[in-house]
Amino acid sequence: MAIAILPVPARAAEGDALAIEANIVARHLPFGGIVDPAFVYGSPANSPITGYFRCADSALWTGAWLAAESYHYAVDRSPAALANVKSAISAIQGLVAVTGDNRLARCMFTANWQFAGNVAGQESANSINTNSPWVWVDNTSRDEVIGVFFGLATAYDFVNDPGVHSSIGPIASPIAHYISDHLWSPDNDITTTFLIRPEELQMLIDTTRHVNPGDSISGPFINPTPFETGVLLDIQNNSSYFKFNLDYMTFFNLVRLSPANSQYLGAYVDVRDYTASHQNPFFDMIDHALRGANNFDAEVRPLLDQWLLRPKRDPYIDDSDVVKNCSSGEACSPVPVPIRPTTDFLWQRDPFQLVGGADDTIECAGIDYILPYWMGRYYGVIPADTVQSAAAIEYTVPPASIASFYGVNLAPTTASATAQPLPTNLGGVSLVVTDANGNQLPAPLFYASPTQVNFLVPEGAASGMATFTTVANGAVTATATGSVEPVAPVLFSADGSGTGVAAAVAVRTEAGNPQVQTPVAVYQCGDSGCSAVPIAVSAAAPVYLILYGTGIRNFSSLGNVSVSVNGINSQVLYAGPAPGFTGLDQVNVVLNPSLSGVGKVNVVLTVDGQTNDPTTNALTVSIQ
Repeated sequence: MAIAILPVPARAAEGDALAIEANIVARHLPFGGIVDPAFVYGSPANSPITGYFRCADSALWTGAWLAAESYHYAVDRSPAALANVKSAISAIQGLVAVTGDNRLARCMFTANWQFAGNVAGQESANSINTNSPWVWVDNTSRDEVIGVFFGLATAYDFVNDPGVHSSIGPIASPIAHYISDHLWSPDNDITTTFLIRPEELQMLIDTTRHVNPGDSISGPFINPTPFETGVLLDIQNNSSYFKFNLDYMTFFNLVRLSPANSQYLGAYVDVRDYTASHQNPFFDMIDHALRGANNFDAEVRPLLDQWLLRPKRDPYIDDSDVVKNCSSGEACSPVPVPIRPTTDFLWQRDPFQLVGGADDTIECAGIDYILPYWMGRYYGVIPADTVQSAAAIEYTVPPASIASFYGVNLAPTTASATAQPLPTNLGGVSLVVTDANGNQLPAPLFYASPTQVNFLVPEGAASGMATFTTVANGAVTATATGSVEPVAPVLFSADGSGTGVAAAVAVRTEAGNPQVQTPVAVYQCGDSGCSAVPIAVSAAAPVYLILYGTGIRNFSSLGNVSVSVNGINSQVLYAGPAPGFTGLDQVNVVLNPSLSGVGKVNVVLTVDGQTNDPTTNALTVSIQ
């Protein structure tokens, strides 16, 4: 069980955000604006790019990218974030300049680009124009303008840099004046006019005046009452769910910047009340920005944790047989984030949608992670450094369990413990736990790296909130708080992600002669990941399944440990420390013969009333 000391993916941590940003810069910005690369089906993550897609919404997502990096810069004054802000602003400026008349293009690329023909073909329904050496896509919708103005206003207000500040007004004003001079439409077409969504139009006007105080642009009305009509239509149903994403972007500026913001707040609340239960961390963070802390703040980090479990590309997903369906053809409650259908920006998709995705070749940018993440960091909803179980996402860590500390610059180098007893200094870093009673306890270390330290929660740590501190070269590198309680059961998965096939072993015995034991494979792993190996069960040859986890051993009694497989309770023979492996626990159960033929099934562990999380620690085995 070497998995006990191996690094596992960070959850809702800065390292994830930084990795996503680096990947966006490397592969999603061939000409400064956001587009998504495609790869050969089944190819590894670093394989050659075969094409680009989603050019039609490049302006919208470039605005969202600008907003994300603006919040990032506001959090830590990162030079890389500032460079990304300036690059995104330049890209938006290019989308205005390339058209020659100050309209906003959807996207642009050079005529000699190897993928130019491919992208132009995808966008043939829109007008394809040339302004040598550039090709640009027209028929711009209100969506693109809203995304751009969301990004521009965020950069103006949250990036304290003179060059950034002064560059935004000269971009916003030409876009707004083109619209005002052309039927209040972004592409001179009455069918796309802002007049039918007066709240969006008022946002456009107020944002322009805000980022360019010398601009006196005005609209055909001031009274906000008519704009509620559009909002009231939105909240009738979930069709065209992206409308809510546009509403939140619109209200983010309108409520903050409009002189009549108190009048607009009521309509915003209508939208918020309709969508508040949709488990949408981006909407949650907009609400926090506009109205302050509330109960929904608590779901932001767990939902982003779950986002990290999603596919990075766009496989087709059908949840019809996975979640409860309602008469509307949608799920009865929001689909768990890890299994929602794939898309470009998850938070603009109907959370009750059962089916979607494509052919697992287009890589999603990940702006739907970094935007709410950096907003959460800025507003204090997400801590900079976190402690969780090393097995999966669980923020309560019991004494004698294996835990992970995530942060940046934690240790000067990377190292793994190679012998027992475990050291308290590894790779130049040590970790001290100050428990709820004020006791300072050195933690034994399994693994150390600049972004992750795996450690054993010291035995004897008192229950309650604890402080975890890493120290390198005599200086504190990070501090995080976390909860220590006697039990918090978490099971390891075969691939280390915390979900999927369980990291388990099994043995088959002869009925009446349990000394005759035959090993049974539970999973197999290869280049494409880990998959379950079907286990044959029968009354004539009982099979014992051994599950490995952590945070289990401090249970009150064996009678308070239960394991259900496909909803059927299995007899628990043993629960406690796994012999010879520090911090690793195991639970031995007998697989019920009635499970024969059920296929892939869920495994759920409950200890002293605490159950491993069914979303972030959803584990399976296969029974034939």
